[in-house]
Amino acid sequence: MRGRNIILASKVLSSIFAPFYLPLVGLIGLLIFSYLSLLPWTYKLFLLVMVYLFTIFLPMVLIRVYNRYQGISFLQFGSRQQRIVPYVISIISYMLCYYFMAIMHVPHFVGNIIIAALIIQIACAVVNLFLKISTHTAAIGGVVGAIMAFSARFSFNPVWWLSIMLLLAGLVGTSRMILRQHSLREVVLGFLLGAVCAFLSVLLL
Repeated sequence: MRGRNIILASKVLSSIFAPFYLPLVGLIGLLIFSYLSLLPWTYKLFLLVMVYLFTIFLPMVLIRVYNRYQGISFLQFGSRQQRIVPYVISIISYMLCYYFMAIMHVPHFVGNIIIAALIIQIACAVVNLFLKISTHTAAIGGVVGAIMAFSARFSFNPVWWLSIMLLLAGLVGTSRMILRQHSLREVVLGFLLGAVCAFLSVLLL
């Protein structure tokens, strides 16, 4: 019974902290800590809905359709070959999001979040051609890297946020290993890749 509870908890964690949520979490952080907090609530809601539709809803729906025909669980991509199409779907969705943001002249830092997430997706797709890594921990690592970069730009103390995200990263990484989706090396490499890509993207762009 205890083993079943641990597996169930791992599945729940994997579902809640799926890789798609990185841009939305980053945007929420911007709306709290940057000058974007001064924007009207209606515009903030518009930004949140747009990011949700293109980075969460659209890729999740398309990947579910793909998985239905392939007979793959939504959270389980056992081989590197099975992960290629989901990567492509996510990358195209993120590119569409950035394209529409550019057309509507969305604030620069919001675009940076999408670019950072897009770079992480592309980097994971490229690395996936050679070895399997965890996109779940890459996403959490991306949040950590973005927090560090934004704290440098906006001069706020990131300690509490980093502590929370590092704890979540440990829980998510452990859940992926419990579910036998990744090894410790794949979890750590995913986290480091996401953190470095997000930090450099936000800080330099």
